[in-house]
Amino acid sequence: MCGIIGLLLADADENVNQMLFDGLTVLQHRGQDAAGIVTSSNKRLHLRKDNGLVKDVFQQHHMMDLTGHMGIAHCRYPTAGSSSCAEAQPLYTNYPFGISVAHNGNLTNTDVLREAVSEDCLRHVNTDSDSELLLNLFAEELTKIRNVSGNFAKTIFQAMEGVMRQCEGGYSGLYMINGVGMVGFRDPNGIRPIVFGSRPSKEAKVTFDSVPGTPRKMSAADKTLDYVMASESVAIDTLGFKLIRDINPGECIFISAIDGNVHTKVCAQSPSLSPCIFEYVYFARPDSIMDGKSVYETRLNMGAKLAVQIKERYPDHDIDVVIPIPDTSRTSALQAAYVLGRPFREGFIKNRYIARTFIMPGQKARKKSVRLKLNTINSEFAGKNVLLVDDSIVRGTTATEIVQMARDAGAKKVYFTSAAPPIRYPNIYGIDIPTQHELVAYERTEEEIAAVLKCDWVLYQTVSDLEECVRSASKLGPNGDKIERFDTSCFSGEYVTGQRVGDEYFKRLHAKRNDKAKHGNGGVEGTGGKKKVLEVPTLEVGRMGIEGGGGCEGIVNDIRMEGKGDGGSCEAMVNDRRESITR
Repeated sequence: MCGIIGLLLADADENVNQMLFDGLTVLQHRGQDAAGIVTSSNKRLHLRKDNGLVKDVFQQHHMMDLTGHMGIAHCRYPTAGSSSCAEAQPLYTNYPFGISVAHNGNLTNTDVLREAVSEDCLRHVNTDSDSELLLNLFAEELTKIRNVSGNFAKTIFQAMEGVMRQCEGGYSGLYMINGVGMVGFRDPNGIRPIVFGSRPSKEAKVTFDSVPGTPRKMSAADKTLDYVMASESVAIDTLGFKLIRDINPGECIFISAIDGNVHTKVCAQSPSLSPCIFEYVYFARPDSIMDGKSVYETRLNMGAKLAVQIKERYPDHDIDVVIPIPDTSRTSALQAAYVLGRPFREGFIKNRYIARTFIMPGQKARKKSVRLKLNTINSEFAGKNVLLVDDSIVRGTTATEIVQMARDAGAKKVYFTSAAPPIRYPNIYGIDIPTQHELVAYERTEEEIAAVLKCDWVLYQTVSDLEECVRSASKLGPNGDKIERFDTSCFSGEYVTGQRVGDEYFKRLHAKRNDKAKHGNGGVEGTGGKKKVLEVPTLEVGRMGIEGGGGCEGIVNDIRMEGKGDGGSCEAMVNDRRESITR
């Protein structure tokens, strides 16, 4: 799972660097492994990326070099490839035009795609990242199509149709085409999220309330609007844009940097909306709206459903207090306490400078980090029967430590509830849920899981209740009543793209994702009005140069180089070969 954001401003003299930085910071919860920004200014690209948090990757001198009114950005949580800084995004290819990509999700047919890119297209693939495949496939499709009757938007859509025909999995992403525009897209099942927003440009005589309500009505905007696309609506809100809607399954939105107009088309056959339900459980921020549903409201519903189930199964329960496991489960715990008629208390205090244990590689690192991350308020546990509410239980490592912490703080009985159903299967669409044998719920009953966690009983949400929690939330966007099904694969073992547990794909997945393999390779396995027709810029634009300097790298791919100052580059291998790069 990763965070992506792209901005295109109408005024070519404005810069998007600060807004991209702010947007990435808001999306930091989606990936803490690496971050990157690439901008376009006067048909030159400026890139800065490295391993680390957003606040650490970008220093003042980097930001000064990231000039331009168009750019895309990415924060990484790796599920395909490795943790090498060479795979930090955005990634770049110089032909045609100069294209960069920021990608969220996971492609499931990478072996086939890698062969197609390397053998058929004769393109060099320099990393293990599926994002590099997605970049090269789009570039190759554009090269083959070139000019469709002088209509560049049509060229883009035909290229995306080719990409979506070949790619399988759950993905959303952004392409920035140097000097041409920005492309946002979403997989045909709508598994991974991406939203579209707009606002009046600085010089436009347009009010915020008069911003068109759909992308199609922006086809003759003529540089009166600024645009943003991002993984979550919270980034759009924070930057002062108006949320227009989610990008639909299989849809491609092209925003022209030449005239500022928007073009949109569904580029996949038979698309259907099947969003990942784990976004609502864990990954998304509670103040986000995804596919027309409030994440906060769905989590309230999860807590209420848990409380109803407790009343049904344990009508004579002796729960004294309800305590959340910070932070994601707080909303569900609050509502559960209300429905149960029991006090809600904060019993665990979180150190916010420790990474989320779900994302940390290796069982030992996860286990060690729990007590660094959380500390108990003993008075909330001493002599009480406590109900602990967490968003989910994955390996059980964190849950076991938390139960012991509650007992050490004096709890008489410890009950554990999960706002999500039992996780029994791997996720193959961009969430690093491990192999089956590392999942605590795999081939275990609730009683057996309780014994492993050393709690008095454990209770899970049901899949049907979880789906109802999302469906029953208020409709806050046009997609709110269009959800046909959910991707619940990690709970049900049913994959919307057709994979079956036990087939060859899962054997390869196990070889890459188990903790032993991760430890061995030193990383984590793994984003209105009359329409105008745009003329296709000549492909010679693709040979344009690339600016580096001042700590903001030239567009490069792999090997580390000597750098000066804070946050030096993590790449070299410059596509447009230079003898030296000064930072």
